[in-house]
Amino acid sequence: MRLLIPLVVALSVVTAAPASAHQRSDVITGHSAELHPEGVTWDPVRNAFLLGSVRHGTVEVLRDGVTRTLAADPRMISTFGLHVAGTKLYVTYADMGLARRSTPDTTFKSSGLAVFDLFTGKAKRFTDLAIGDGPHAANDVAVDWYGNAYVTDIASDAIYKVDSRGNASVLVRDPRFKSPSIGLNGIAWHPAGYLLVGRYDTGTVFRVPLTNPAAFTEVALERPVVGADGVDLRPDGSLAVVTNNLGSPGENGVTVLRSRDNWRSARVTDHVAPWADNEPTTIARTPRGSYVLDGDLGKLLSGTGTSDTFTLRKLR
Repeated sequence: MRLLIPLVVALSVVTAAPASAHQRSDVITGHSAELHPEGVTWDPVRNAFLLGSVRHGTVEVLRDGVTRTLAADPRMISTFGLHVAGTKLYVTYADMGLARRSTPDTTFKSSGLAVFDLFTGKAKRFTDLAIGDGPHAANDVAVDWYGNAYVTDIASDAIYKVDSRGNASVLVRDPRFKSPSIGLNGIAWHPAGYLLVGRYDTGTVFRVPLTNPAAFTEVALERPVVGADGVDLRPDGSLAVVTNNLGSPGENGVTVLRSRDNWRSARVTDHVAPWADNEPTTIARTPRGSYVLDGDLGKLLSGTGTSDTFTLRKLR
């Protein structure tokens, strides 16, 4: 018991650190050289946002509008989905040919899931998810109560499972997941025992039961959420879906869906479009509400240059 007291005190000191006035703003403009974050999550330890980087392949802590590196590794060419679960930080990594360290040998070939210690930023393990014939590009990650992670791949026809020991397997593979452009993207784990997964190009949302993944179904929607990127399953049971037109005819906005039949169907309860920023990609829930990220990816994707700014805007 004595050994636990210093640890409890240390944790209470770290987690009680107040957020800066900048972190409490409804609109946060960040500055970091060529960062281009596509993924974001909330760090309850530091009371700060954590950001990925398509350009550098790092995980950054955002404070007062500037970033510092928390985690980096040569295996991560670009970083995408981020998820905090307990004392672990889950990070998907891939190479879409947009990073400083992209090479022909890694573009759409490097793909995996990294797990870091949230407190120290030290790597705990890396799991290769370039399983089967390519191309591959791991994108988003959800984690269940048991430490199993579920990863989407925008270039593949599969959803992958990485268990709590780092062992990888194909959870489900199906031609309906495959896209000629950008396929499966945002993913959320539902405590009732299934996944909610968005397909970017078609705006389809899939319900994937974990007891029988092959029996997945399409959630019946009033209209597809084309350009569906990051998602957030919120405490009230609704699903916030960020959409953009970076690689689809979708609109820049946020659609909130709610289901009355355990996600066999869903209706729109809120729709904010056009979004105030041009290229929203994903969303992170904080104690002050949900914030939507715009990493200014358009310049990078079009090859017209890079940007040193990004925006986080509160969803009202």
